Amino acid sequence: MTILTAENLSKNYGERILLNNVNFSIEDGDKIGLIGVNGAGKSTFLKMVADLEVLDGGKLIKGSAVQIEYLPQEPEFDDEATVILQVFKGNSPVMQLLREYEQVLEQSSKRPDDMEWQKKLIELNRQMDIHDAWQLESSAKAILTKLGITDFSATIGNLSGGQKKRIALASALINPSDLLILDEPTNHIDNDTVAWLEDFIAKRKGALLMVTHDRYFLDRVATRIIELDQGQLYSYDGNYSTFVTMKAEREEQRASSERKRQNLFRHELAWIRRGAQARSTKQKARIERFEELSAQKPKNSAGEVEISVGSSRLGRKILSLENVSKEFDGIPFIHDFNYTLLRDDRVGIVGPNGSGKSTLLNLIAGRLACSAGTVEVGQTVKIGYFSQENGEMNQELRVIDYIKEEAGYITTADGQSISAGQMLERFLFPSSVQWMPIAKLSGGEKRRLYLLRILMSSPNVLLLDEPTNDLDIPTLSVLENYLDDFPGAVVAVSHDRYFLDRLVDKIFAFEGDGVITQYIGGYSSYIENRKLSAKETLPKSAKNEKNITEKDPARARPRKFSFKEQREYEQIEGLIADAEQELEKINMAINSAGSNFELLQGLVSSKQQWEHELDALLERWAYLTEVAEEMQKN
Repeated sequence: MTILTAENLSKNYGERILLNNVNFSIEDGDKIGLIGVNGAGKSTFLKMVADLEVLDGGKLIKGSAVQIEYLPQEPEFDDEATVILQVFKGNSPVMQLLREYEQVLEQSSKRPDDMEWQKKLIELNRQMDIHDAWQLESSAKAILTKLGITDFSATIGNLSGGQKKRIALASALINPSDLLILDEPTNHIDNDTVAWLEDFIAKRKGALLMVTHDRYFLDRVATRIIELDQGQLYSYDGNYSTFVTMKAEREEQRASSERKRQNLFRHELAWIRRGAQARSTKQKARIERFEELSAQKPKNSAGEVEISVGSSRLGRKILSLENVSKEFDGIPFIHDFNYTLLRDDRVGIVGPNGSGKSTLLNLIAGRLACSAGTVEVGQTVKIGYFSQENGEMNQELRVIDYIKEEAGYITTADGQSISAGQMLERFLFPSSVQWMPIAKLSGGEKRRLYLLRILMSSPNVLLLDEPTNDLDIPTLSVLENYLDDFPGAVVAVSHDRYFLDRLVDKIFAFEGDGVITQYIGGYSSYIENRKLSAKETLPKSAKNEKNITEKDPARARPRKFSFKEQREYEQIEGLIADAEQELEKINMAINSAGSNFELLQGLVSSKQQWEHELDALLERWAYLTEVAEEMQKN
């Protein structure tokens, strides 16, 4: 079923053409990733599809019953609302019912003797039953919990920007819709939550249109890629890997066509220069063809960022952290951490939101003082810190003046001296944009401009705090290539799994109570190591049996039950059944918990414990069954 059709869409911003007579359609079940350089108009395109942006030309056709849910990059919030009311912000009848129910529930709990409030609550309970809204409420709370939001009664105005973005994401996910539109949904969430969101989106029914820089996310979720390039849309069936292959083929075809045009142009030019000896019809036709070829212009791509920046000399001593600890209000975020940074280090930092990743970067950069321990920095070290907040950008400052504040000229890696204006050109800021105020740039363009300013300082140690947020994929690819050859150390906090796999050779993982564990390899290697560690939590007897088998196979045969294992084997299926029954009871309790948030949190915790218990029982059952089968053979 076709959800939406666009015919001859056009949109301009001044001289910038964002869409030029574009046609496309979205089918039920499509999972579409939108790709394009920063400033190409991706966010504007999403707003147009969501019917939140005025078209300059063309029309959007969709059924009257089609429901669209849209998550912008910068959602609007009611700072006075609670978390749960913000999540139920939609205008559908069921969303209005849920909001009213939550408000009346809060008031009736404050006035338990007021019969009017109790009557309202009883009536709303009946309406919740009629509209089957209990499941939606339960799902909303479960999704919020998965996104790291557990205090559903907290006031929005008291939360961080990242927490607000996750609440907006939860709201978009739970609102029933035929088309879900997401603008950078993976920003501000940690790696584990991104993996959960990836699985949730892949299983979700209905169509999806999203802008994201997360290439693993695109690879595992998208079934179709749309590229926005100089006002045109190019559609590719398949995921991100398929797009990369087909894009390369399209670029080669375009280059081949341009080479043929240039060859033909040279032949025609040579003939014209020889001069026409007679005004025959044939000669006139060749002159006309020459004029036509002269008028044609090659269709250039949107351009590619060029990063070629020199760096300062780096001495022998770089940076060392000795017994570093950091606490806030008595809570440990970093505990007794030691590390000596090496010249060619490529370090990735991962962990849950709020665990202390940015705190570690701020300690290294000298922006925070240690609660204990020392951070020693070498005399020749020049740190470039690419933070999440874009520094303190004066929005009224012109683009070129912002760069000139750092440096008017810079020496590139190949020894050339290049002006600030030329570097801006390399970063895809043409002269017409350089004299614009920063306020007129898109979010992604501001990030790219901020990155250029950091690099203009010629650092020899780079600290990157979520560098992939709001940067387009082409810029990320060039940045990764630049970091490959960067003659200094790089330390990056990132939730972008592709970026970490592509760049780093060791991982610092925040694992609770301020403990930072070091792993060798990229992000995928780190995940494998975590899985291996989890397997080591097998019951002690199972681990001992496994170790005996690996060390001395002869001692392990023939295997037979001990008296204790025999009794365990006879009872374990009953224990598994009991655990499954207990989980079923907990799930039913969660569905009927309503807005009793303390009860819900306790139930979710119990569910996780029983799930771990069931996993251990099943693994133990598999081992005991294997022994029993071997005993029967013998």
